[in-house]
Amino acid sequence: MVRLTINDQMVTVPEGMTILEAARKVGIEIPHLCFLKGINDIGACRVCIVEMQGMDKLITACNTPVEEGMILYTNSPRVRATRKTNVQLILSDHDGKCATCVRSGNCLLQSLANDLGVLELPYEEIAEHNRWDRNFPLIREASKCIKCMRCIQICDRIQDMQVWNVSGSGFRTTVDVTGNVPIKEASCALCGQCITHCPVGALRERDDVDRLFEALADPETVTMVQVAPAVRTAWGEGLGLSREESTTGKLISALRQVGFDYVFDTVYSADLTIMEEGSEFLKRFQDRDSYNWPMFTSCCPGWLRFVKSQYPHLVSNLSTAKSPQQMFGAVAKTYMAQKIGVDPEKIFCVSIMPCVSKKFECDVKQVNDSGYGKDVDLVLTTRELDRLVRADRIKAEALEEEAFDKFFGEGSGAGLIFGSSGGVMEAALRSAYFLLTKKNPKPDAFKRIRGEEGWRSATFEIEGVPINVAVVSGLGNTRKLLEALKRGEVCYDFVEIMACPGGCAGGGGQPIQEGMELAPERGTILYGMDRVAQPRFSHENNAVLLTYEEFLKEPMSERAHELLHTELAEWEIE
Repeated sequence: MVRLTINDQMVTVPEGMTILEAARKVGIEIPHLCFLKGINDIGACRVCIVEMQGMDKLITACNTPVEEGMILYTNSPRVRATRKTNVQLILSDHDGKCATCVRSGNCLLQSLANDLGVLELPYEEIAEHNRWDRNFPLIREASKCIKCMRCIQICDRIQDMQVWNVSGSGFRTTVDVTGNVPIKEASCALCGQCITHCPVGALRERDDVDRLFEALADPETVTMVQVAPAVRTAWGEGLGLSREESTTGKLISALRQVGFDYVFDTVYSADLTIMEEGSEFLKRFQDRDSYNWPMFTSCCPGWLRFVKSQYPHLVSNLSTAKSPQQMFGAVAKTYMAQKIGVDPEKIFCVSIMPCVSKKFECDVKQVNDSGYGKDVDLVLTTRELDRLVRADRIKAEALEEEAFDKFFGEGSGAGLIFGSSGGVMEAALRSAYFLLTKKNPKPDAFKRIRGEEGWRSATFEIEGVPINVAVVSGLGNTRKLLEALKRGEVCYDFVEIMACPGGCAGGGGQPIQEGMELAPERGTILYGMDRVAQPRFSHENNAVLLTYEEFLKEPMSERAHELLHTELAEWEIE
């Protein structure tokens, strides 16, 4: 243990702890901008400076370990003046037009400047500008970048993608795409983790809300929206609602007030995905010599972009099943249109997703098979949903509880847990067990695959046959698993991969909570919903069963292949 004094308070903390952490132990919060625990502790912003008695130079609290007998001041006159100057210097190289910034009101730099009383800048403003493809799902605003390096560290250390790097030198130092190539050539997975960890508005998703408003304004257009499982765990965060207040029923009510004609649940098509993917796994498993192993899930377009660019030889190992988003769109403009009596030409299908890469996925030509243009016309992130609600001045806390529209709003507990890492695997195993044995397992029979570790594995027996499975979230962990497979160190039959740490619950399109990783908490909510759901098995979803009976005939049928499967080898990744 180390004893030191911070602002005249005696502190005893473990050796190796940083000054920033030690101060928090006694309730002293040292301002910081670039710091992310365990990821970015380079002291680049110089906002967390403190004064140490006996030392002329101010030191950074985020990466300086405590020492016995230290006497520190976090708010001395010298610290206050220097900290304010450092923030002013950062602002001189930053586009400060907060009214037109997507992060206004949720920006760490904005909060710091307000707290420090920065009301004017004594320095010439020299914010840089860049040319960027505004059609790409991920947008970078160079004029807002503060060179904190968070995006670089997240992309390198967590996702192992190396999309971002430092460019230039001196006052021209900036962050740019590695190799200074256009972003389309950078093999970006569009996971969006750089967006959720940027402290300002330098990185954001492409905003597609205006396209939705155009559709809503057209009296001839029938607007249909689907809501992903992970969205219901987080949509209230950006609106100031507590977990208890932000119910699915209020979310549905908000979407109806926005003006959607039909509000459906992606859990329905998640169950449809399980029927197809589970059946495909069993077909391959029973004819092992005809396929490459392991079989990988194919729900996450960030993972698909990764494997296509980094490990193209493994594409044939992926399930051919489309994601729940795209299955919903294909069914919406065919069977669903027939069922509810709507001209499919007039349907405008919208997805609310916790994801940035879904904006890419809906544009892939090979997933649009309904014959009526794009199967999913538009994808909005959870953040864009929150902006929709705020734009219409909808009082989210006062909303009444409403239900999804009938039939295609029905979902199972298995479909709900799709939003958490391991949920797709568990849901698939529940139904694979039934498809093989014609009887249900216990709903939680496969819960050993749950957890927060980025790479988990287990072996389950179905009728005495062992099935080796693995669950991976985060592209850095994904690369580790794929390299271990290449070296022959591990052997699996079925692998679930999600690009974002924690799965969709931690998606790159979810609300941004500075310094907080909320995927585990959000995932716990989904598992809680599963526990009380009826039914808990995808193969017991009545809407899905009727879809097969009246339209698709059976899983893996010719029509199911036509609408619900895709040739991943033909996908173009830009």
